[in-house]
Amino acid sequence: MTFQKKLQSVQRKHRSLLCIGLDTDRRLLPAHFPRTADGVVAFNRAIIEATSDLACGYKLNLAFYEALGRDGWRVMDETLRLIPRSLVTIGDGKRGDICNTAEQYAQALYNELGFDAVTVHPYMGFDSVEPFIRDASRCAFVLALTSNEGSKDFQRLTLGGKPLYEKVIHTVTKWNTKKNIGLVVGATHPDELEPIRALAPTMPLLIPGIGKQGGDLKAAVRYGCDKKGEFALINAGRSILYASSARNFARAARKEATRLRSHMQRYQEQFFG
Repeated sequence: MTFQKKLQSVQRKHRSLLCIGLDTDRRLLPAHFPRTADGVVAFNRAIIEATSDLACGYKLNLAFYEALGRDGWRVMDETLRLIPRSLVTIGDGKRGDICNTAEQYAQALYNELGFDAVTVHPYMGFDSVEPFIRDASRCAFVLALTSNEGSKDFQRLTLGGKPLYEKVIHTVTKWNTKKNIGLVVGATHPDELEPIRALAPTMPLLIPGIGKQGGDLKAAVRYGCDKKGEFALINAGRSILYASSARNFARAARKEATRLRSHMQRYQEQFFG
């Protein structure tokens, strides 16, 4: 099954655009959890069990697992095994290196850990991205216009009268022969979402920045989706994971995930019928 088919299937089944960021910081675990690798696994298990029917996928930021040292790989592996296979999984490592190195990253993230998709940056060109897009069942989400404040430092630089991020989009569109490239576009840039979607009408968009970063959820749905109201993965992490620091944290996480999904559904109905 291609990545696009898998994404479309779970979005329709769960009626959800919600991607949950499992960026679990052991320092922020509820007090009754040990601040250990096993504590992270137990916390992730509770979050997944409480929310997996509400989401279309989960995104793991690799840094939070790599920070666990030698246990980090095991924690990622155990966490991924807890996620139902019908949901998409994204390894958020923002990889991008010369071809032989990129091949090893792809081997690790796709074949060893089993992620469906990864985030990559395009700065080093096609040969640094190509290993991540060889298999149509996998997807590379290329950084276009990210949600952080520093995105303006390079991504908005003018090149030939257009911002650099538009040049990135035009270029990766040409690479997308297997229809398995997506774009990362922050919800903190609502004015740019509509023209970006026009440049990439059928690509999946991974849209971070909802919740703690204050991104525009309504615009993320209206302009992030394709013409059918699909193919936007709107990511929320901390607002769900840490909705409560008490023993009811999983119930609170489900409540927040339900709230976000309901808002997304309402906007889908408003704009796409």
